[in-house]
Amino acid sequence: MSPFRTALALAVAFSLAAARTSAGPGVTRSAARSASPAGTRPSATSPSPTSGQSSAQASSQADAASYTLHLDAGRSAYARGDFDEADRMFRLAVQDAEKFGQKDIRLAESLGELAAVREKRGDYAQAEPAYRRALAVEQAALPADSPQIAVMLEKLASLYLLEHKDSKAAPLLVRSLAILEKSLGAEHPNLMLTTDKLAKIYQQQGRYADAEKLFARSLHIGEKAVGADSARLAPSLRKLAALYDEEGKYADAEALYKRIVAIEETGKQGDYPTLATTLNNLGMVCYKQEKYADAEQYYKRSLELLEKSLGPSHSDVASSLNNLAALYETQERYAEAEPLYKRSLAILEKVLGKDHPDVATDLNNLAALYFRQGSYDQAEPLYKRSLAIWEKARGPANPNLATALENYSLLLRRTGRDAEAEKMEARAKAIRSRGAAVGPAGKKRSP
Repeated sequence: MSPFRTALALAVAFSLAAARTSAGPGVTRSAARSASPAGTRPSATSPSPTSGQSSAQASSQADAASYTLHLDAGRSAYARGDFDEADRMFRLAVQDAEKFGQKDIRLAESLGELAAVREKRGDYAQAEPAYRRALAVEQAALPADSPQIAVMLEKLASLYLLEHKDSKAAPLLVRSLAILEKSLGAEHPNLMLTTDKLAKIYQQQGRYADAEKLFARSLHIGEKAVGADSARLAPSLRKLAALYDEEGKYADAEALYKRIVAIEETGKQGDYPTLATTLNNLGMVCYKQEKYADAEQYYKRSLELLEKSLGPSHSDVASSLNNLAALYETQERYAEAEPLYKRSLAILEKVLGKDHPDVATDLNNLAALYFRQGSYDQAEPLYKRSLAIWEKARGPANPNLATALENYSLLLRRTGRDAEAEKMEARAKAIRSRGAAVGPAGKKRSP
């Protein structure tokens, strides 16, 4: 659970693009089955030359059989989680495929499998050249608009995204999307995955208009494919709603979150954490529009569902309590906010330990509540403890430490200790000058 966050974490996969997923770690099996020069799957055993068969033909068939044997062994090893053995088998398959020529599609296939297993192991530096070489082989062997090239472009782009190399991933996704549009049509469901990935890059780059256009397009494709009320559409709605929230288009985000709630209430019976997350996000956009009564309603429903499904001492329950407390604090309902902050803090201390950074965040939040009420004696030890945790956990250059220093300096000035306050402010300024990004106003992991 990350500090200063604005929503409960939730990963939901849209399944319309499943048809593009490989049966093994890399390139699709459909490509593998057309690898034999004769168009049929070769035998796994090496044939002996017949009277009408040359030694060269026999050798070629033996190489093809060896290739298939190594490729299938690699896939089997991958499936059982033996990635070292899978890597070894795929390397042997690559060696076999190199005998067929640099434009043989089997070479791209085996390189793609090798890249995928290295990506799975987190060995991105070794996965990248394998993906790049596989792509080069496909580009030499296949028509420029082949969907198989689009798939490999996306695999390499996805690796770049894992490496946070968005500037390298974006042009590959643009090329992949163009190929898929031409080969499958502009509204085929298989375009959704690529469209969403490219939209996410644009969102992170601050290109909100471009991101919005792509997310909306993906949503439109999904609506045509599965219907506007399908539960499978919720992830696409959520992505666009989150973008609207980030852009400050809170009314648009609210409308989409309400639509998701309606879908999840009818289509996901018993999936309380998912619905709770959506209600939490809906509460946040209402909070930002100062619709406090609506925000309170949604926060309370979210909290109730989380307690019911996860238990009263789960870390997500602590986050929900923190969000509701922050709402009460904004409304100066301090007596109602205090027990919620305290309960959130107690849960995190029990679940994460007393020195966890999220505990420091809750200490800071409770201290800020006391500060606003003028209870400086209660606030100061909490600020000090928060500072100590941040320094120990993240080091002296952490941006959250700068926020805590600034908060504590306000208390020092309010209590007439200007010299101490100046020291805190100077430390915070030095941290900020190093270019670290911080959360809004720095205090909360709530709205």
